[in-house]
Amino acid sequence: MIRRTAALLAMTALAGCSLEPAYHRPAPAVPAALPDAGQGEAPAKLDYREMFRDPRLVTLIDRALANNQDLKAALANVRSARALVTVARADLLPQIDGSAGLTTGDSSNETRGGTGNGATGGNGNGASTGGRRTTYNADLGVSWEIDLFGRLRSLNDAAFNTYLGSEAAQRGARLSLVAGVANAYLALAADRSLLAIATETRTSAAKSVELTQALLKGGVAPRTDLRQAETVLAQAEADEASLETAVAQDRNALQLLVGAAIEDDLLPASIESLDGQFAEVPAGLDSSILLRRPDVVESEYTLRAANARIGAARAAFFPRIGLTALAGFASSALSSLFQGSAFTWSVAPSATLPIFDGGANLGNLRYSKAQRDLALANYQKAIQSAFRDVADALARRATIDRQLAASTRLDASARDSLFLANARYREGIDPYLNMLDAQRTAYGAARTLAQARLLKGQNLVTLYQALGGDQLIDTQATAKGGSRAWPEDAQ
Repeated sequence: MIRRTAALLAMTALAGCSLEPAYHRPAPAVPAALPDAGQGEAPAKLDYREMFRDPRLVTLIDRALANNQDLKAALANVRSARALVTVARADLLPQIDGSAGLTTGDSSNETRGGTGNGATGGNGNGASTGGRRTTYNADLGVSWEIDLFGRLRSLNDAAFNTYLGSEAAQRGARLSLVAGVANAYLALAADRSLLAIATETRTSAAKSVELTQALLKGGVAPRTDLRQAETVLAQAEADEASLETAVAQDRNALQLLVGAAIEDDLLPASIESLDGQFAEVPAGLDSSILLRRPDVVESEYTLRAANARIGAARAAFFPRIGLTALAGFASSALSSLFQGSAFTWSVAPSATLPIFDGGANLGNLRYSKAQRDLALANYQKAIQSAFRDVADALARRATIDRQLAASTRLDASARDSLFLANARYREGIDPYLNMLDAQRTAYGAARTLAQARLLKGQNLVTLYQALGGDQLIDTQATAKGGSRAWPEDAQ
C-alpha cells in the first residue's frame, strides 16, 4: 500500500508538466513611435469623464453603459466564457459520484432427498421453497484522470485565455459605445446648427424675395432678379426640410445607443455650444500603448489560447492515466446496510495509449499549429490597424485647427460681404446678381464652419477611441495559467 501511494503521489507531481510551446509576445510589426506624437509614458487610462466635459453628454454615456443592449450581449458572452473556464477546470479535479438503490426480485430454491429399499428401487421426498429477495446498496465512486502530460491543463489555459479575450471584447464594445454616443451627440449638434443656418437663410431669402417683388412692381428691378431670389429661397427651404429630418433621425440614433428616451434638456443646442467641451488627448505617446487597446488585447489572448491548444494536441500522443475507485455497502437488510461486514471497495487504475488512429492526432497537432499561425497573423494585423487608426487621427489633429481657423475667417468675411452687397443692392449700386453670389457664399461658409467644428469634435473622439480609451489593459499583467481574479458582474 505504501508503494502504491508513493507511486500515485509521484504521478500527481508529474501532472504539472506541460507540452505547450513557451509563449513570448511577438514584436509589433509597426514603428516604435507614433507619428508626430513624440515619446512619452502611456497614461493609465483616458477616462471619458475627463475627455468629454459636457455634463449632458456624460449623463447620456452613463445611461448608455447601463441600458445599451449590445453591451449587455457582450457582457453575456463574457459570462458564458467564464462558465466554460469552470467546466475546463473541473476536469483537473477528481469526480466523485454517490449512488444508492435497491434491487428486488423473486428467488427460488429447490432441495431433493429420498430413501431407498434395496439396490433396485426407492422412494424420494422433495421440497421447494420460493420468495422475494431485496438487496440494498450505497456506493461512492471516484474517477480521476491524472494529467501527467498537461493535456487538461493546456485545455484549461486555452479556455481561460478565451475568457480573457471575451472580456477584452466586452471592453472594446464598451469603448465603441462611448465613442458612438459622443459621435451621435456631435452629429445632432451639427445638424441643429445646420438647421438654424438653413432657417436663417430661408428667412433672409424670403425678405429678399419680398423686396425684389416690390422693386419689380415699381419697375425698378427686372423679373430675373425675382427668379434669382426665389432660387435661394427654394434651396434654403429644401435644406431646412431635409435637416429637420436629419435632426429627428439623429435623436432616434442617440436614443437607440442610450437605450432609453432622452429629455430635451439633455440634447445639445448647437455645435457651437460644444466648443471647448472636448479635451485634448495627452501628447507624447509611443506605439506600445496600442498593445493595450481592447481589440489588440483580444487578439493576443486568442493567440495565447491557440498556443495552449498545441500543448493539448501534443499530449494526445502520450498515454492517459486514469484512476477509478469504488467503495460502498451492500446488504439484504436495510438496518444492517452500514455495518462493517457490508463494506466493499475496489480500485482500478488504467492507462490508454494511442497506437493507431489513422493520423487523427497528427492532424490535430498540425491544425493547432496552423491556428496558432493564423492567430499570430491576426494579432499583427490588429496592431497594424490600430497604428493606422491612431496615425490617421493624429494627421487630422495636426491640421484641423488651421482648417477651423480658416473656416472661421471665411464665415466672417462672407457675412460682411453679404451685408455690403445687400446695402449696395438696396441703394441700386450693384445688380442683384452680386447679392445673390454673396448670399450663396455666406450660406456655404456658415455650413463649412459648422462642418469644421464637427470634424474637430469627431477627431478628438476618434483619437480617444483609437488609443484604447478608458481603462487600458495589459496582458503581461495576467499570469499564465489563470491567476487573474474574476471581474465583477457589474459593467
